[in-house]
Amino acid sequence: MDIVPLIDSIGDHHAAALFGLLTGAIFGVAAQRSAFCLRAATVEFARGRMGPRVAVWLLTFSTAMVWVQGAQLAGLMRADEARIMAVPGSWSGAVIGGLVFGIGMVLARGCSGRLLVLAATGNLRSAVSGLIFAVVAQMSLHGWLSPLRGRLARLWVTGGGHNLDLLAWSGVGHLGALLLGLAIAGLALALAIRARIGAAMLVFASGAGFAVAVGWVLTYTLSQVSFDPVAVTSATFTGPSANTLMFFLSRDAVLNFDIGLVPGVFLGAFLGALAACELTFRGFEDAGNMKRAMTGAALMGFGGMLAGGCAIGNGVTGTSIFAGTAWLALLCMWIGAMATDLLLEQRRQEALAAKA
Repeated sequence: MDIVPLIDSIGDHHAAALFGLLTGAIFGVAAQRSAFCLRAATVEFARGRMGPRVAVWLLTFSTAMVWVQGAQLAGLMRADEARIMAVPGSWSGAVIGGLVFGIGMVLARGCSGRLLVLAATGNLRSAVSGLIFAVVAQMSLHGWLSPLRGRLARLWVTGGGHNLDLLAWSGVGHLGALLLGLAIAGLALALAIRARIGAAMLVFASGAGFAVAVGWVLTYTLSQVSFDPVAVTSATFTGPSANTLMFFLSRDAVLNFDIGLVPGVFLGAFLGALAACELTFRGFEDAGNMKRAMTGAALMGFGGMLAGGCAIGNGVTGTSIFAGTAWLALLCMWIGAMATDLLLEQRRQEALAAKA
């Protein structure tokens, strides 16, 4: 793929932002139409069901793995040059941040990516929660919460000056990872058939995984021809949300992939909802729901930054290239979310039902 004429025409930074916009738009449409959400999958699983939400999440998770590993086998990208692989990973950050993020996404009724998608459809609860998430993420990156995040992240880090490549460590290789992705996709399809999920939703769920591969390939390709250093990355929302917030608040901010990604997801989700006639304004049901959502958003902002990524950045993007800390963070997000649903949400709903 020759992108040199594009770079010569609009420049490195604008090309990176354009690639982010494209990746985000694909993800936004696919996530909105498939209702892809890690929080929904974990809650469904915690309540003893392997239904449509689990099937959709597994399909996105597995197809991202298949597309990304296929791209590596085809020579379209190299995972060892990815930003998440090129720097030391934090095991302690993955554990603590993953648990905190999992708790937060249940309280906020959606992970950070899902909040952005819902905000584009007119959900004011998600818009407010998403803004709080971005502010706290920025505070955790460069603000008052940064020292605490740094201390927790330094408790236990990967060796060798880089993250752990699970494929190299295990000797499985890219072909083995591709076959694993196909096996998980088969499980997802079996669950989808049992849950009677329509073909369109399955296509869109797969599209969300495809968007992750698009981001990896585009940023890797740009990094090979750009004069300035370019981070090889893909869909994630903790850092990009913080960076996008500061882009609109600072005169000195520059365009990059992250700055294009967040508006791209918003635009894609808006267009998806518009085409399906699903645009509608919604707010908080009551003060209690507002408090839980705001608390959850704040927890996700700190937890996602500590874990090195959100439910998408770790749970789909990072796992697709088998970054060790991404897999650990995803596991801890599941644990934190399921525990919160079991200990808080289910009991709260039972109490409300008893009063009714």
